[in-house]
Formats: sequence, structure tokens, C-alpha cells
Amino acid sequence: MEQRNLGSSGLRVSVVGLGCNNFGMKLDLERTRKVVHKALDCGITLFDTADSYGNHGGSEEALGQVLGHRRKDIVLATKFGLPMDAEETRKGASRRYLLSAVEASLGRLKTDWIDLYQLHRPDPLTPIEETLRTLDDLVRAGKVRYIGCSNLPAWQVVDALWTAKQAGGTPFICCQDEYSLLVRDIERELVPAMSAHGLGLLPYFPLASGLLTGKYQRNAAMPQNARLTVMSRFADRFLTTLHWQTVERLQDFCAGRGHSLLELAFSWLGSRPQVASIIAGATEPNQVEQNAKALAWKLTSDDLAEIDRLSVRSSLPG
Repeated sequence: MEQRNLGSSGLRVSVVGLGCNNFGMKLDLERTRKVVHKALDCGITLFDTADSYGNHGGSEEALGQVLGHRRKDIVLATKFGLPMDAEETRKGASRRYLLSAVEASLGRLKTDWIDLYQLHRPDPLTPIEETLRTLDDLVRAGKVRYIGCSNLPAWQVVDALWTAKQAGGTPFICCQDEYSLLVRDIERELVPAMSAHGLGLLPYFPLASGLLTGKYQRNAAMPQNARLTVMSRFADRFLTTLHWQTVERLQDFCAGRGHSLLELAFSWLGSRPQVASIIAGATEPNQVEQNAKALAWKLTSDDLAEIDRLSVRSSLPG
């Protein structure tokens, strides 16, 4: 498995990462164990979770139980900020909450340190200075190695970088955002900002909630128990006429070159300069293996130009 630096930092991650949002909810402990062990066998080193995953802590707890002595062999990434209770009293990025959130995550993960601690979404109630000073304290205390952000607009990312620099503190090294052949909005502002400041990109939803796996066909029966079959909020968003047309064009492109749509989705992301590791979830060990092998297709400059022609009009608004 290829290893890449995360942005301009010294943190090395596998080019395919494991998204752990299914742990503690969709997957019980034994199924989680099988997926984690297969990822380790495939050379995946980046494991990405969040305190909110798995019904408020279940994903972190499952990882803490499963990893054992292999904890030292991986890059463990988690996030903070989303609500951790039904009343939404435990959330955000204030110093008071953050200091308790990190201790809770460390306890659930059964570890003394977090390799990458990420702000899950903007907190409009807390100044970024407060959040960054607290994160800097956690880095200096050895509880966190690196920090990153997720779902922040470009201007907030740049503002956070400037704030950290002015304070002589620890800056974000990466952004985790949705990015795929069907959703390329971040190319307008965020990707250029990241390139200018040396940040790495950790794309999530690389397969557009499964539409880029090739298992869905327009005007055909939907696969049983698949995400777009059972979750209407994702189906309403992705199963549009424009997306179907794009997928069909891309499938023809793949068929003419002897590759699958899934291979194209991963290989295209792997070709993007800012991408360090592609965050892909899995519910079965064979899915982990397929994802790990999907980057074997080395796209040429002509391929990339043709892919842009086939996909960009359905993914960029305006």
C-alpha cells in the first residue's frame, strides 16, 4: 500500500484509509473485528472515526477493543464537535467542552494519544482562537500529534491558518471534505486554498454513497440493504437524472479500457495532487480488499482530461 505525507506535515498515511462510521452501529464487535483485521492485512494505516459515530461513542469503543497491540501500527484519526447527546448540550469547539471531549475519546479508544484530531464542523458560537489555543495545548501535552478540520469553507480554513500562525500555535495540516467524481464543489475555492497553504485532503464519500460502485443501474431493481436503497436522504440527493447520466458516461469510459467504475472512482481521487488518503467505509472484509486494490489504474493526462469532460458539468454548481 502506497504511503503519502499528509499535506506538508511529516505524518504518513496509506493512500486508502478506512472510514469507521459503521462501527458500533451497523456492525457489531465481531464484524468490526473482521473489517479492521482485513484493513491491517491490506496495509491500510489510516483509521478515521469520530466521537459521534456509532450512536455517540460506539465506533471509538469498538476500535479501542479491537486494535489492541496493533494501535501503535496505525494512524488513528478522530473528530470532535458534533452533538454527543440527544439534548445537544455536549457539542462544539469551546475550550471547556474540548478538554472533556478529548479525554472521553482517549478513554474509549484505549490509547494515550490521538494521531490526528479534527474539528468535525464549524462552531459558530466559539471563536477559532479559543479552539486553536486549546488544540495547541493538547499537542504540547502529547495527547494529540496533529490537528485538522472537516467541512469548513475555504475562508474559515485560511482564517484558522492565519490565526494559528499569528499566535505561534499548531496549525491544521489537512481538511476532510466530501469529494468524488460526482461531487467536486470543493475545487472552486477549497482545493486552491489548500494547495496554496500545503494542506492535505482526506476525501470522504469517494463512491458517492455507493453510486460509483457500479452496483446501481438506472431503471433496474435496487440492491437489497444498500445505502441508496434504504436511506432516502442519500437516495434523494444522489439518484438524480444528471448523476445517472454522468455515471453511465463514466461506465462506458471504463468499459472501453477494461476497468470498473469503482477502480475509476479511487484512481481518479488518487491522482489529485492534494489527496493524501481516501476515506472509504466498509461493512465486509471483501469491500476493504476491493477498495485497497482499486488504485492500480494509472490514469494518463488524456484520461484525466476526458474524465473532466464527462463528469465536471454534473458536479460543479452554477
